Amino acid sequence: MRSVNFQSFMLRALTAAAVFGTIQSEQVIAGETIDEIVVQGKYLSIDKVDSVKTPTPILNIPQSLTILTEKLIQEQGFQNLGDAMRYTPGLSVSQGEGHRDAIIIRGIQTTADFFVDGIRDDVQYYRPLYNASQIEVLRGPNALLFGRGGGGGVVNRVQKKAELGVSFTQLDVSVDTFEAYSIAVDTNAEVLENVAFRFNAYYQELDNHRDFYGGESYAINPTLTYKLGDETTASLSWEYVDDDRTVDRGVPSIAVASGPKKPLEDYEDTFFGSPDENLTTLEAHLLRARLDHTFSDQLRGNVTLHYADYDKLYQNLYASESVVVTAGSFSDVELDGYRDMTERENLILQANLIGELRTGSIDNTILFGIEMGNQETANTRNDNVFAQNSDDQLVFRFSDPLSIPAFSFSSPARDRESEVDFISVYLQNQMALTDEFVLLLGVRYDSFDFDVLDIIEQNDGDAIDGNFDRKDSEVTPRFGFIYKPVDNLSIYASYSETFLPRSGDQFLTLNLDSESTRPQFFENREVGLKWDLRSDLSLTFAAFNLDRESYTSVDPEDPAQVIIIEGSEVNGWELQFVGRLTDRWQVTAGYADLDGEVERTDGSGNDGNSTRQTPDNMFSIWNSFQITDKLGLGLGATYQDSFFVREDNSVEVPDFTRVDAAVYYQLNDRMGLQLNIENLLDEKYFPDAHSNNNITTGEPLNARLSFSMEF
Repeated sequence: MRSVNFQSFMLRALTAAAVFGTIQSEQVIAGETIDEIVVQGKYLSIDKVDSVKTPTPILNIPQSLTILTEKLIQEQGFQNLGDAMRYTPGLSVSQGEGHRDAIIIRGIQTTADFFVDGIRDDVQYYRPLYNASQIEVLRGPNALLFGRGGGGGVVNRVQKKAELGVSFTQLDVSVDTFEAYSIAVDTNAEVLENVAFRFNAYYQELDNHRDFYGGESYAINPTLTYKLGDETTASLSWEYVDDDRTVDRGVPSIAVASGPKKPLEDYEDTFFGSPDENLTTLEAHLLRARLDHTFSDQLRGNVTLHYADYDKLYQNLYASESVVVTAGSFSDVELDGYRDMTERENLILQANLIGELRTGSIDNTILFGIEMGNQETANTRNDNVFAQNSDDQLVFRFSDPLSIPAFSFSSPARDRESEVDFISVYLQNQMALTDEFVLLLGVRYDSFDFDVLDIIEQNDGDAIDGNFDRKDSEVTPRFGFIYKPVDNLSIYASYSETFLPRSGDQFLTLNLDSESTRPQFFENREVGLKWDLRSDLSLTFAAFNLDRESYTSVDPEDPAQVIIIEGSEVNGWELQFVGRLTDRWQVTAGYADLDGEVERTDGSGNDGNSTRQTPDNMFSIWNSFQITDKLGLGLGATYQDSFFVREDNSVEVPDFTRVDAAVYYQLNDRMGLQLNIENLLDEKYFPDAHSNNNITTGEPLNARLSFSMEF
């Protein structure tokens, strides 16, 4: 583990950035074309970040962030949120047990820090991108804007909305060499003078290189925009998502001659589960109504009411230990399994007032907001039982494919109902003290009231009645200072905090031990630069120190138990470069250097180990070349350093480089063809993992042909 003095590290990093002009950049290629930005001004001088809630140029946000635009998502052929995140510096994708999005930002894993138009979307599922106009990744804890969680950062999807004054219909169809295919439609029309309607929908048939893998996913999202007057606009959105797929938890690890265990190689297609019983289903309804009103040139506000209903099932068998080798060949494998069912309803109300006013010589941008809501969850987990030994784990002879012994699912191992009521109030002022100096001050108050009923505890006959409750109230600050020696350059320093209640990011783990334990806290210190080199070329840089207080992690030797980890620290720096190098060559490149270290563990011997799934180095680049008016080429690569799967550092996943390419051809003004080639060099690699024996195998060479048509 590298020893880093943070102050000297920050000084060296910032000095290097100033000398070489390298800084971390937002992937802003906003709007439909690059020309839109050129007209409006420089990349970092535009107001394109939905999640910050204020009309603040990117140049004046004292925080590292990345924006993935619709154009970039289409160019690279991203199908889901996990795909999009793989080209984002400082962020890695966790396997998510084969049924959900899970990401690790700056060494902090989350399954709940996902947002839609600034509203939390915290149920565990795979989020499609058919209706995303852009994706925003804000790094570092920031409770002021988002509330609890978000220790490493948050991901916000901005959905497509009905637009007044335009009418269009676009059809997109694609198929790949695995015979997976998708179809999507996006249509918008002005149905009345002040009313617009938009309809997005998609269907996807799933397949890949893995044995027995398959499934289907579809969604619809109608939206309505109604301009009530010159100053008032109402919008309504309903989304229905239906997802049914195989739960695939990858391959186990294997012991090697020396050093940590490695992923099992040469069995990239082998399915370590039951073809019939490894499955997940999801039905989700998301209804959102928003009202925007401009009170004056200096004051505007918005109110959003969000209701979501989720019905989720997943069940699986998976490798729970590394494979056993006898006489140089695989002899035995151990499987475990469970079934998990969740029903959840969320009701969230968020209101914001944004004021721009001048007091004396100071220009103020003030944000005042209130958020309140209720969440009700019912969750049941059943262990599997093998008929052979009446246990949930079984070691048996390895074969390819596996011959799964008879099993069933037992009575519930967990049966819980929870209700969470919360209210939050936040205030922020971004003050332009002079033309050169900007000061940001903010504070948020959160109050959570948890009630959990453990039905198993209630019925087991001991003195515990199964009712657990907890109240948390926290005040979290945010500070930032920006120095702008010239209009197109900002140098910033910031400090932010967030917290996570002990009931976990899904509010399901409250018990006698955690009922009286204070929440875990995150602190982020950051310095950086943002620089518009010219109107179509920008660079940014950020160096940070992220501290995490006491948290729990699954014991690799016993998944039913947890390890208490007293803290962790991640130091790092991130940079990106984005824009046009020539009239016909556009590039987006990023790099992250991360150093994560576990601090003080509860007797586990992990003190000083690397944090989970935190590669030392990550690099990505994507080039777009416009060869002729009709022909374009894309070429990119992503590199990820080796990483340890969990805090025990017993399994290490090797580094890899993946090369991707694309060809674009415009048949005419309304029709186009696109060929995306993923893993062009057919690299064998392991991009991510969930646990020491649930490691994802990367897809081999795959080509996807897409056809788009506008009506």
